Amino acid sequence: MTSKSAAKFDNARAREYARQSRIGLAGYDACHELSACMLAAALGEGTDARILVVGAGGTAGEIIAAAMLEPHWSFVAVDPSPPMLDLAREFLDQAALSNRVEMILGPLTDLDPTPSFDAAIMIGVLHHLPTDQEKSDILAQISKRLKPGAPFVVAGNYRSYASEPLLMAAWANRWRMNGADAAEVKAKQGKLLEGAEPPPSEQAVITLLADAGFHDPIRFFASLFWGAWLARRIQV
Repeated sequence: MTSKSAAKFDNARAREYARQSRIGLAGYDACHELSACMLAAALGEGTDARILVVGAGGTAGEIIAAAMLEPHWSFVAVDPSPPMLDLAREFLDQAALSNRVEMILGPLTDLDPTPSFDAAIMIGVLHHLPTDQEKSDILAQISKRLKPGAPFVVAGNYRSYASEPLLMAAWANRWRMNGADAAEVKAKQGKLLEGAEPPPSEQAVITLLADAGFHDPIRFFASLFWGAWLARRIQV
């Protein structure tokens, strides 16, 4: 995530993130849990692994789920938003997992570019990057830091919001189901659209992954506009 994209996640938005994410994404916790399960299936149960987590700020749900499943994994969590990274620290402290996570405030490019990670996770970031070039760049930065054959989980919104009015209406009803009135639903839709540009299709996601050196993506989770995939870094 760029500093411009990260600026959207100020203190106010960070504080409401945990609740809002679970309403906006039906199956929020399931996506994080399945991401951990998919990585464990790809790496093998009980292995030692060093996991890169990009855009880790927020609930730290992907780290907590993975750490609870695999006690020998360690994590490097990168996020350019101070409030979001602070929030992740709180959740990790509550789960008594902070000693297994190195937290880095800043862009991914601040990390050593050598292929030192056994796997990577990036959840809820790609659709916040407004251009195809920014999407390609972050995937390429992840790819170069992964060992050959390493699994990578990427999850986020895909499809243009305007292209799927039925899905958007269902998303609005999800908020209404959780007590939001018409004005609040409209405000939430405005936040969803603010600076967000999802890949226009699943094929666009697959193409972005392939261009960055990832192959054989498999989608393992979907919820309205949201999808989650596991792919592997090409062997070299």
